[in-house]
Amino acid sequence: MSGHSKFANIKHKKEKNDAAKGKIFTIIGREIAVAVKEGGPDPANNSRLRDVIAKAKANNMPNDTIDRGIKKAAGDANSVNYEYVSYEGYGPSGTAIIVDALTDNKNRTAANVRNAFTKGKGNVGTPGCVSYMFDKKGQIIIDKENCDMDADDLMMAALDAGAEDFSEEEDSFEIITDPDSFSEVRQALEDAGIEMASAEVTMIPQTYVELTDEQDLYCINKILDLLDADDDVQQVYHNWDE
Repeated sequence: MSGHSKFANIKHKKEKNDAAKGKIFTIIGREIAVAVKEGGPDPANNSRLRDVIAKAKANNMPNDTIDRGIKKAAGDANSVNYEYVSYEGYGPSGTAIIVDALTDNKNRTAANVRNAFTKGKGNVGTPGCVSYMFDKKGQIIIDKENCDMDADDLMMAALDAGAEDFSEEEDSFEIITDPDSFSEVRQALEDAGIEMASAEVTMIPQTYVELTDEQDLYCINKILDLLDADDDVQQVYHNWDE
């Protein structure tokens, strides 16, 4: 993982999201609704909801907005009919792309995702066609500017909590966990007062693809921008080395 700092990408995403807070809040609002429906409205007894709340706070969602979302979902659980769907496909020069969506209309979402790939001269493939190129991991990013803890102490705190790996980048620390241990590790760091720039279960590419051709760069950005603009799309993973 060394040499591929995720923090620059996260800052880039945050800047884009700051210009479209409605999109991020819609995404997190849906995740809150599903988490409440599946595990109840009490974060103390619902680890998935705790993780979504942490994600909401990392994206500067106000506490009252979070609370309203939980109360609305708890009082209206039967109306929550979102379901998770995932798509896999190829961008220019064989770049691998995975799209996770949370939708109340799978036909609409499938059409929109296919349209995004087509307009960027890519194509949607069959389930499993690219996911084998990624590892599903919990990933926690800590901004060095917001962390007073010594790197060795932070590493030991993470490993003691159950993390698999710890790496130091120029501007950040990256902690990797098994997906099943993610909630426990994230909670331990939060309890220790450690501020996290990002904390989520993600898909980490095993290898990266460099794009240098101008048309390829235009196409990959076209695909990602169109997917970014779709409210149904929760997350996009790719192995393009930005």
